[in-house]
This record gives sequence, C-alpha cells and structure tokens, in this order.
Amino acid sequence: MITLPNTLVVMALRAESAGVFEAAGVPVLYCGVGKVNAAIALTRQLSRYVLQDQVMPLVLNFGSAGSRRHAAGTLAQCHEFVQRDMDVSGLGFALGVTPYDEAPDCLRFEPMFTQLPSAVCGSGDSFSTGMVDVDCAVVDMEAYALAKACWSHKAAFACAKYVTDGADHAAADDWQSNVHKAADEFLSLYRGVVR
Repeated sequence: MITLPNTLVVMALRAESAGVFEAAGVPVLYCGVGKVNAAIALTRQLSRYVLQDQVMPLVLNFGSAGSRRHAAGTLAQCHEFVQRDMDVSGLGFALGVTPYDEAPDCLRFEPMFTQLPSAVCGSGDSFSTGMVDVDCAVVDMEAYALAKACWSHKAAFACAKYVTDGADHAAADDWQSNVHKAADEFLSLYRGVVR
C-alpha cells in the first residue's frame, strides 16, 4: 500500500505552477479546465484515500482567476464558493442554486490564508469576459467543483487565487501574460501550511 500525502495540491494547468512545484519536488494533481474535469480528477484521487482507509488530505487549490473587484496581481484567499453558471430560473430557482441538492448553495470552509484578502469565488464553465449575475469577487472555472468534492468527502479545503485579469474584453490576453506569475507565491503558501 502506498501512503498518500496528507496535503494534496490541485491546479487546473501546468502553466499555473510554471514548473516551480516540480522543481521543489512537490507533487501536483493537474485536474484540467472546467468543473467536470476538476470534479472527476479530484474525486478519483480522494477515492484512493477511501480505498486505502487513509484520512482525507488537506486539499490546496492554487490557480488563476479574473476579477472586477480586485486588481490584476492580487493574491486572494477563497473560502466561499458558488456556481456562477447554474441557472434553473426557468423552474423558479434563484441563479446559482442547484435544485434538490443537499449541498448548500454557497460552500464554506475555514479560512486558511488569512494574511490574504478574502474573495468569494464564482466558478463556471466559461472564461468570463463580462459581468456575472451571481455575487462573487473572483471568477474561475474549477474551484466550486473542487470544493464540492471536498465537501462530499469531508476533506479540508483551502484555496488561493491569483488575479490575472479584469474579467473583461482584455481578459484573454491578460491571462496569457500573467497566468504563471504567482507560482512562487503559491509555493510559499504551501510551505506555510506543510511544515
């Protein structure tokens, strides 16, 4: 039986770690882009803990995000997560609410990176270049799904997002230019948790 790590780092893309974690010998689960890929990848990994009868790990999600409230270059802690693209308003449900789901509409975890400004993270399966109708300070494409997998498995979850763009008309170019810039800061946050 292989002993699984007590702390599991998850990022969507290798570009977000820029090789920094690999150079430091820290394994990373790259889950891919979007909520479905994120949920599948993390659930598969957490299932290994269940099958080996090991305690659930602390899951750390580091990655990029857009924001209309925080300037590009801001590193924010996220401990509240919503779905910005869940829309069942045709059946009378509020935007962001998953009908008939036992999970709360906003998933909340204990804040871990308290030295950073807090931001509610709104995840959706679109690269945001405009206003979103769900109240959130940063937008990404995976964190809600990762948070829900952790909520479902009763695993601790912490998240830090680096604001790469303004979730506006220039978001694509800004993301391309900035996606790698927080890798060293992410590694410092990881080292602050794992001693």
